[in-house]
Amino acid sequence: MAQFDENGKKMVVKIVYYGPALSGKTTNLMRLHDVVNPSRRGDLLTLETKGDRTLFFDLLPLAARSKSNFLAKIKLYTVPGQVAHDATRKAVLSRADGVVFVADSQLTQSMSNFESFDNLENNAQRVGLDLDSLPLVIQYNKRDLRDIEPEDEVSARWSPTGLPLVFATALKGLGVVETFQQILSATYQSLDRMHGLEKNFDMAEEDFLSLLEGRR
Repeated sequence: MAQFDENGKKMVVKIVYYGPALSGKTTNLMRLHDVVNPSRRGDLLTLETKGDRTLFFDLLPLAARSKSNFLAKIKLYTVPGQVAHDATRKAVLSRADGVVFVADSQLTQSMSNFESFDNLENNAQRVGLDLDSLPLVIQYNKRDLRDIEPEDEVSARWSPTGLPLVFATALKGLGVVETFQQILSATYQSLDRMHGLEKNFDMAEEDFLSLLEGRR
């Protein structure tokens, strides 16, 4: 649902990080903010509760340009993980062009992951998104902790879906860039099929991925 301004030679793309509370969605955006070239990013805006959990959302704006100076503003959002804020999750998810589902690898959080993904499916349907065609990347975070789900079991569970799967320790920056590259690529390909980004706007996939060039 990217917004196009052909006269202004720009578009706005929305990517949402979804998942249960405290799974590491905000940490992903913080690590991306740390590594993306400062000339390509804005400030990370975060709204938090007293308990240091995201109440509304985080926003990290990024910018990529084509050789013809067509601008893609790529906005990264997180959703609140708490059940009480489901209306906010739906509002943030609305008109998303791509989604990263951040799961918590701890064995004790298996049910929370299941419930959150089920919530993603339900909310996607409610806001008019087709999760079967929407670019979606699965990240299993917190791989540095004890008592986590074995990698082979996680891979076997998600393999039938064909969805990209990344194992991460976002707090240390591991897997964060790889996850972002996967969702950037999938989102570009989806938008190119729908809108002819390369043909009509001279915006190539390399232009999207160039956000990570010269990163710190």
